[in-house]
Amino acid sequence: MGAVGAVVGIRGRRNGVRSGRDRGAGVVWVVAFMGVVWGVGVAALGVGAARAARHRADSVADLAALGGAGRAIEGRVVACRVAAEVAEGGGARLSRCSVRDGTVDVSVTARFRGMEVVSRARAGPVGSEGVP
Repeated sequence: MGAVGAVVGIRGRRNGVRSGRDRGAGVVWVVAFMGVVWGVGVAALGVGAARAARHRADSVADLAALGGAGRAIEGRVVACRVAAEVAEGGGARLSRCSVRDGTVDVSVTARFRGMEVVSRARAGPVGSEGVP
């Protein structure tokens, strides 16, 4: 190394002092990384809330269909009324109900944390061959 190389050094320092052109660059990278981590965390929370809402709506629909199927022998009106009561008890509303051959098919609409989720379920008697 020549005299200039010895004074400036390998890392761009002059007499042990950093040059001004890279001062604060680490702070920028840390702040950028924190922003990325924060964004990923917020997205993960949103996805988790949506999945939880979907699971809750599926559970309410399943219970409403089972409740209606338990009373399907009494007719469509009674089965759908019971399904609606079960759905309301789960925090949703019955949006569709049909009964055919003892099988109750329902759709429920549920609102969880500002999201509206529609879920369907069907329940009925098990035949001699098993579940159709």
